[in-house]
Amino acid sequence: MEVKGKITGSKALIILLASAACILLGALVIKSPTVVNLIVAGLVASFLAMAWGIKWEEIQADIIEFAKRMFPAILILIFVGMLVGSWMMSGTVPFLIYWGLKLLTPKFFLVIACLICSIMSLMTGTSWGTVGTVGVALMGVATGLGVPASYTAGAVLVGALFGDKLSPLSDTTVLAPAVSGVEVMDHIKYMLWTTVPSYCISLIFFFVVGLRFGNGTVESEDYNLIITTLENTFNLNPVLILPPVVVLFMIFRQKPILPSFAVGIVLGAVLAMIFQDAPLADVLVALNKGYTASTEVAVVDTMICRGGISSMLSSVAVVIAAATFGAPLKTSGVIDFAVDKILKVATSQKKVLFCSYIFHAMLILIIGGYYTTFSIAGPVLQPLYEKYGLDKANLSRCLEDSGTTFSPLVPWCSNGVYFTSTLGVAYSAYAFTTPMCWLCMVFAFIYIATGFKIKQAPKKEEA
Repeated sequence: MEVKGKITGSKALIILLASAACILLGALVIKSPTVVNLIVAGLVASFLAMAWGIKWEEIQADIIEFAKRMFPAILILIFVGMLVGSWMMSGTVPFLIYWGLKLLTPKFFLVIACLICSIMSLMTGTSWGTVGTVGVALMGVATGLGVPASYTAGAVLVGALFGDKLSPLSDTTVLAPAVSGVEVMDHIKYMLWTTVPSYCISLIFFFVVGLRFGNGTVESEDYNLIITTLENTFNLNPVLILPPVVVLFMIFRQKPILPSFAVGIVLGAVLAMIFQDAPLADVLVALNKGYTASTEVAVVDTMICRGGISSMLSSVAVVIAAATFGAPLKTSGVIDFAVDKILKVATSQKKVLFCSYIFHAMLILIIGGYYTTFSIAGPVLQPLYEKYGLDKANLSRCLEDSGTTFSPLVPWCSNGVYFTSTLGVAYSAYAFTTPMCWLCMVFAFIYIATGFKIKQAPKKEEA
């Protein structure tokens, strides 16, 4: 099919630079909200594209297509808001916080939190499910122990992403090799070389940082006040552990995430009515607005007054704005222009590998969702790897290093939006406390520069 109306050359570069400048100017200088920056950048790209002959109907069609691809993420955000509201009202998360405070110590909390999330995500294959269940509870425990939220979020995310990258149950672990032409287990084995060193360094970082909180920053009197307040506010029956156990079991059994969360929401609602004597009307309000009752103890209110659909609406707006931003770049041919430039620059194995990481990271920055970027980058880059004798396991590893682990650092990426919304921590607060997010790419670049663990394609006569 003939491609019409594509902008090339200097015009495509102008659109790319102008839209990028809008985001950087808004984020770094004006300090305007991310959703506004994305919409403004999308409008600038759209107006420039239309000025150079692209029809609005074509741009609108791509915006709808992008939004359609992101709609599952929007639904998950809404369901997570309801899940957290339900589990707060039922006493499930307060129960986990209570026993977390009883059993964990500040000194080793960050390391233990990371290991717990690693195990859960490896078993279930989902960073989102891990963060939305265990991660939420650990954030509450951290508040009680006096461990800063930024470090706790970092530990939760490193653990969640570790499993998300290496679990054969993970959608990204299946998708990346699928679009690259690689077997899943070969992909997992090859990813170990960038993921495991990054993970180990992260654990050391959390251990060293944790030593700062060895004596705790919450006075004994305050600590006891938190424990007493939770005991007096909720009926902390052990049955309250049932919702997260059921949800994690369903995810482990590879059931779809939305029905799994729906079961967790219903269980939480039923337990709220049984154990907390909550009227159905109040439970439904909590699903919408989150748990809002006041205990008159500020630190406890910080832990438990969370959740609800309304808490996720700003995040939904960011996902939609990301579609508004990325679509005109695709429609106008800016992404095709970037691909063409890479093909001209990548003239050796090292250049192909370096350009692959840069190209895919750029796609993440532009489009904001790695499901789409995987689907674009995999087929586009495969011929280059074949041409220069590189095993395509290098490509699948590149997609995960510069997608799965890098994307949480991008505020408008679906990963970044979900994590900040669910954990209640701004991305800027955890950007430097999640070493694995950027160390995977650091190790990848070291391997490319030195040639270490760069897998060569089998010779044709051996294939």
